[in-house]
Amino acid sequence: MNNVMTRLRCDHAPAWAALREHFESIGSKLDLRDAFRRDEGRFQAFSQAAPHVFADLSKNLIDNQSQALLMELARECGLERHRDALFAGEAVNNTEQRAVKHWLLRAPPGDGGDPDLALVHSTLDAMLAYAEQVRGDGAITDIVNIGIGGSDLGPQMAVAALESFAAEGKRFHFVSNIDGHELAAVLRRVRPGSTLFLVASKTFTTIETMTNARSARAWFEAEGGRDIARHFAALTTNVAAAREFGIATTFGFWDWVGGRYSVWSAIGLPVAIAIGAAGFRELLAGAHEMDRHFATTPLETNLPVRLGLLDVWYRNFHGFTSRNIAPYHSALRRLPAYLQQLEMESNGKRVDAQGRAVAFATSPVLWGEPGTNGQHAYFQMLHQGTDVVPVEFVAVRKPAHLLPGHHDLLLANAMAQAQALMQGKADDGGHRNFPGNRPSSFFLLDALTPASLGALLAMHEHRVFVSGSLWGINSFDQWGVELGKVLALDVAARLGSGDAAGLDGSTAGLLRHIRG
Repeated sequence: MNNVMTRLRCDHAPAWAALREHFESIGSKLDLRDAFRRDEGRFQAFSQAAPHVFADLSKNLIDNQSQALLMELARECGLERHRDALFAGEAVNNTEQRAVKHWLLRAPPGDGGDPDLALVHSTLDAMLAYAEQVRGDGAITDIVNIGIGGSDLGPQMAVAALESFAAEGKRFHFVSNIDGHELAAVLRRVRPGSTLFLVASKTFTTIETMTNARSARAWFEAEGGRDIARHFAALTTNVAAAREFGIATTFGFWDWVGGRYSVWSAIGLPVAIAIGAAGFRELLAGAHEMDRHFATTPLETNLPVRLGLLDVWYRNFHGFTSRNIAPYHSALRRLPAYLQQLEMESNGKRVDAQGRAVAFATSPVLWGEPGTNGQHAYFQMLHQGTDVVPVEFVAVRKPAHLLPGHHDLLLANAMAQAQALMQGKADDGGHRNFPGNRPSSFFLLDALTPASLGALLAMHEHRVFVSGSLWGINSFDQWGVELGKVLALDVAARLGSGDAAGLDGSTAGLLRHIRG
């Protein structure tokens, strides 16, 4: 039988009960300030280097015993077997009977014996050749990516993150919202003769994407644009539908590539146009290094494993409901939104892989903004609010600019905020009292490069797999996005007809109010 279906769920494992006992007797009372006073080696024990990423986990509410019990829980739940099944191409997406092989997209040629690898590289080579062609075309100044979900969040995040590597003379725009204001705002800034539209939809049927694509084509033609085949390309497997649309250039991908894991595929074409073929290959190489780390490193020194286990510890024992992402680098401004989809769409499930209701919490809420902006917005709550919210700081040691003084102050702010969350400040008057003992992790990249970004993103992919594996859920389907989309089609028809029959009172009332 498929080991996905037979692995032990965390709440059925002996280590789960041991963790509960440890938490109630010791773990819930851990004070980080005392922990550092008692253990001079705490920083070394709870920090580590992984490919392109250094992680300081020492300011987390964890001790040697809880970490050891979490490792035991991982082994009892068959995490290593499940991880190996992922990399063996087994159908770990059991509800759709699919393999999950986004990791194959970043494997070098000839790496292992997967039969899809040659086709992956054939598609990659063709996509990168096209990217270079566009980069060298001085007549194309604007690239408009039309997609939604993973077809938007990944490329938009990566293009912004790697802006210091981007080609000069090219502007990138991203349209995902079906709200016409977004597309209209982009169209006001571009001209048909100098714009390339990329339509990103695996099936070429996604209603938001295709509505925007048809409107973009209508604008292109109304503004005197000619040669749709030159000014539109599609990232899709539905070549026939793209051809009917007027598109001749298409790049496909496979059903084992989920949307939130697709930036490594042809969906990454905007990234490849921005940073070039060599840069895109470096992005893949950095991710591949993290894949190898996750696949081969013992659990105790495996960074994605340690992070995923920490997520279980915080969600199921401490009861923390959210996690804040605070990137201290303006180019990583879209990282929180990207990680929201990655984790919340993957692990926001209330039944396990066998369809049984789980008796514990799963995905936390992820949220965040660039760090120094957040300090003047929501950090008040992080320091003095009634909820404890673990914070993840992401910083970069070397800047990509030459402005004096800025980067040291930026890094000082990141380190000081982590320090203040942990140490707090006593004040008898109350208003200036900071309770402290608030946990955080600190991720440090040497520089923000294609390779380090690839490693950082792959690290997060694998940590999500780890927590989902222990929870016994399928992290690779997303049935929860379907219901609202189906109902929207019905409501859209009713907006035209005014028929409110059978609707609930609220929806019927809104329908009448909107129609006037």
